[in-house]
Formats: sequence, structure tokens, C-alpha cells
Amino acid sequence: MKKALVISGGGSKGAFAGGVVEFLMKEQKREYDLFVGTSTGSLMVSHLAVGMVDELKMLYTNVKQRSIFSNNPFKIKKVHGVKVISIRHRNTFWNLLNGRKTFGESKNLRKLIRANVTPKMFEIIKDQNKEVVVTVSNLTANQIEYKSILDCTYDDFCDWIWGSCNYVPFMSLLEKNGCQYADGGFGCLVPIREAIKRGAKEVDAIILETEVNQINRMPSKNPFSLMLDVFGFMLEHVEKHNVTIGKLSAKYQDVKLNLYYTPTVLTTNSLVFDKEQMRGWWKQGYEYAKMKELSLMNDFRPDLVDKEDSLDQQLQ
Repeated sequence: MKKALVISGGGSKGAFAGGVVEFLMKEQKREYDLFVGTSTGSLMVSHLAVGMVDELKMLYTNVKQRSIFSNNPFKIKKVHGVKVISIRHRNTFWNLLNGRKTFGESKNLRKLIRANVTPKMFEIIKDQNKEVVVTVSNLTANQIEYKSILDCTYDDFCDWIWGSCNYVPFMSLLEKNGCQYADGGFGCLVPIREAIKRGAKEVDAIILETEVNQINRMPSKNPFSLMLDVFGFMLEHVEKHNVTIGKLSAKYQDVKLNLYYTPTVLTTNSLVFDKEQMRGWWKQGYEYAKMKELSLMNDFRPDLVDKEDSLDQQLQ
């Protein structure tokens, strides 16, 4: 039976997904034939296909803004203990002055991908007959595309991973094959249906949002924060649509679907990469998956009927 792991987009919240996967793969010994990712999920799936969970943890718990941005359009400051994002006018002006199409540049992320997704890993994945798929949004053709490692050269695959992660207009725009590509999450944030179309009969899907809306956003203070809020609003509804379609596909094709949501709102600014915070999220993801598994094992015990509520309280 073909098993798939699906990881949604979510920027820095990918650290939570890493903790969930660490439990599933190292403690539960789950093995997968197919790995499908969007955005931050695309960054993770190559490591997971070769079982490099510890290496992925090292990467995700040590990343910072400079690891991602070669020209960072964000200025982050604390106001009453809360991180507030505003525009870094000088950096943005410099990009526009040089004829670039985005406010910021993520060329450092491209270097990070090539340094960590090595040609050797690429060949091992192909030799083991694992399939790794990343999601990109083709802005030119106005369609979602899924790029499989089985159809790519090493250089092309690194480009697609990078393109899948580029949250334009704040990050770089991938221009390839006469088309412009951006973050796969703009079209498909949670590619459950694609995993099923590729033959999966059991899918573990990690969704880097809460299952029920738990947030009222603070009023925007400037055009930049307003743009982020608008994008966040749209992506949240894309996510809900993707999950609904995924559930229907699983039901009608008799696929076992296991969903892992974040139990609490991790952040409203997933383009802020704080390594201390991300270390906490990794640990939280591991503990959440562990407690969820225990609750599933004890579903029929009357003394554990409120297990999910106690789980959320413990993680908070």
C-alpha cells in the first residue's frame, strides 16, 4: 500500500511540522513512498525521503532572517512585547531602483537549498525509488504545477524547491522556461489531492494552521502590514478549500487520511525566522504528535474523553 506524507506551507512554522515528523518517523517507524510539499514543506521533503530527520532539525532550529534574505524588506521591532513588522524602506527602494520585481530578495535561501539538498541526496532518493514532489504556482500560465524529482535534473529540482518557497512580492521571483513562478501556497497550500492522484492509499498530512479559526488580527498600521494581512486571509481560505477537497478525494477513493493541525496559533508572521522560537515549535510538534497518538490509542477509555482539551492546555 502506497503511503504519502504531505506537508503544507507555513514559513517558519515548518519547525512544528518537523517535530511531528520526527515522532512519526523515528518513534512510530512510519515509512513513506511519496512525499509532497508546498513552500516550507518543499524544503523538508528531500531530507525526509532519505531519513535525514536530525539534519533537518539542525537546519530548522538554526535558521535566521539572514539565512533566507539577501535583501530583507522587513523591519522587525517589539511593541509591548509583540513583534511588529514594518517595511525597511531603504532595502525596498534599492530593489526597485535596480529594476527588480519584488520588495526583497531571497537569494540566500537558494544557496541554503543547494548546500543542504546535495547531489548525493538527489541520487539516493532516485535510487530508492522514492517520489518527492514540490508545488509551484505558475503565474504566467495561471496554473498550479507539481514538480516530481523523478522528472528533474538536480539543478532544476533545486530551482523548483526555491520557487515553491518564494512568497512574492516579499521574496524573489523564479523566472524559468519563459514563465514566472512563485510560492506554491498561492494555488495549493495543502496538496492532499495530488498525493491521492499519485496513488497514495494512506496519507499523513501536516497542516500548519489551527483546525478552527482562533485569531482576530490586529488592525493594520501601514500598507505593508495590510498586504501581509490580506495575503494571510487569502491563504487561510485556500488551505480550508484544499483540505475539504482532500477529504472528499480520500472518502471517494477509500484513502486513509490522518490530519495533524497546530493546536494553537504559532505566529501571525511566518516570514519571521527566530531560531529560539522555532526550536520551541519543533519540540511542541513532537509532543503534539506523541499526545495525539496516545489519545487515538485510548479513544475508548472513558477516563480519557477530554484528552484533546487537556492536550491543548498542556501545549499552551
